[in-house]
Amino acid sequence: MSQNSNLFLSIGKPVKDEYGRVLGKVASFALTPNGKFDAVFVELSDGKFLKYPTEHLKFEGANVMFISRIKSQTTTLCDQIPLIWRKDQALKDLVEKKKISHELYQELHNSFDGVLTQLKKDAQAISDDVAKEITRCGEEIKTLNYALVHLELEHEIGKVDEESYKSAFSLLQENIKRVNNEKADLETTKSKLSNILLGDSQKTEESSTIKPSKTSTYPAPELPEPPVVVYVKEIGKAGI
Repeated sequence: MSQNSNLFLSIGKPVKDEYGRVLGKVASFALTPNGKFDAVFVELSDGKFLKYPTEHLKFEGANVMFISRIKSQTTTLCDQIPLIWRKDQALKDLVEKKKISHELYQELHNSFDGVLTQLKKDAQAISDDVAKEITRCGEEIKTLNYALVHLELEHEIGKVDEESYKSAFSLLQENIKRVNNEKADLETTKSKLSNILLGDSQKTEESSTIKPSKTSTYPAPELPEPPVVVYVKEIGKAGI
């Protein structure tokens, strides 16, 4: 109950994503009949309202952080795929030790195999979404760097005063840092998904021939792109 009461204190507080961007603010909560928090109503900066499941939000005192669908699902998949595989392997050990019948093994193995197949399809779909987000971040970084260069040019020729220049420079630098962090985080997420898919496929291929599990072959994890290095000058100094 004390946890529930504390959550109400976040009403009106800003909701930020994992990289510090303000998405909106907490407007209200949706509770189940037994008083369990089910969802959070968030007012976005444009005045619209969205309803987020509580599992996508992390509450730490007055701070409210939104955990992206991609990160949340990746964590779940990276936990579930190895777990189901280990259970299937334990099942194989039981039938080899003659602790269960071959018929029961076959029935449960088929069930585990079906779950694994679906989980790997979900993981591949998330991996594809991550790749698109990495591309988006790359384009955003490029755009921000162009904006920074143009700001420097206009300041250099005297069309942007010092106060406005410092404010804009700080804003652009902050956003470049956030997007670089997001891109690096996404690349790590993609690597985790690739490793879990590749590792599960290799383990399945090495398993006993009682009945091989149906597996899909996925490419080896891609190496992350080289980090984007932004060369900037100290505020107040001329030159790009």
